[in-house]
Amino acid sequence: MHAEDTAGRWDSADPTAEFRALHAELARGYGGAGDPDDPDLVQAMQMVLHLPKVDPPARSAVLAAAAAAAVAVCLDERSGPGGVWEARYLAWKRARIRKVARRARGAQWRAAHEVDGVTVEIGGALARALAPSTVGAVDARIRRLQIGGTDLAHDEPGPPDPEFPVLWVDPRLGMTVGKAAAQVGHASMLLAGALPLEAVWRWSRAGFACSVRDADARQWAALTDRVAAGAAVAVRDAGFTEIAPGSLTVIAVPPQAPAP
Repeated sequence: MHAEDTAGRWDSADPTAEFRALHAELARGYGGAGDPDDPDLVQAMQMVLHLPKVDPPARSAVLAAAAAAAVAVCLDERSGPGGVWEARYLAWKRARIRKVARRARGAQWRAAHEVDGVTVEIGGALARALAPSTVGAVDARIRRLQIGGTDLAHDEPGPPDPEFPVLWVDPRLGMTVGKAAAQVGHASMLLAGALPLEAVWRWSRAGFACSVRDADARQWAALTDRVAAGAAVAVRDAGFTEIAPGSLTVIAVPPQAPAP
């Protein structure tokens, strides 16, 4: 697993002042304000999934890379006090944490690296999360990428690594890979805001490695109990696309919690 394009590599043994400020901002939660009347002014984080036509990566790995990339942007020093992304990041985070996942391959994927963001690789899968912006300000190289049209089959990757968070997805919702990528991106952010600073610092030094797994009905029931007990965080979708408003989509469990 590796992350690219990170201006702040957080090489210090202890959390930096910038990282502390970024974590504190995540811990405050999200604005949740209504959208502006002008749709071009809606705030969103664009996410680009590398989905080659030949030998595509496993769905679970793509989603893990997307989740890691999303939280990496939020905790990148460029999003922090005085950073070049600060104003864009805060405008988005304090409105809605809306994300739009797009697919790319070949030259499209290479062009996506010319736009501000962070790329993460997990298990051979690549995802790039971009610095947020208004919808109207999305770079033309990103705007032309398709949002839908390609999906990946559900896979069975085996037990998750207990050293890293696990993001459990409810497969009964039938989310496309793009929709699921946005949801696990929400989950990684929520988890980072809920975890203690030192735990998130350790996670950042591991490149925000995580696992994404599908939960069966028994597991999902146990996971919702964990959420009720404050031992996990959950994402409820606003219902703009694909699924009903209020649907519980992803439950994020901290490291070293046993599988349900």
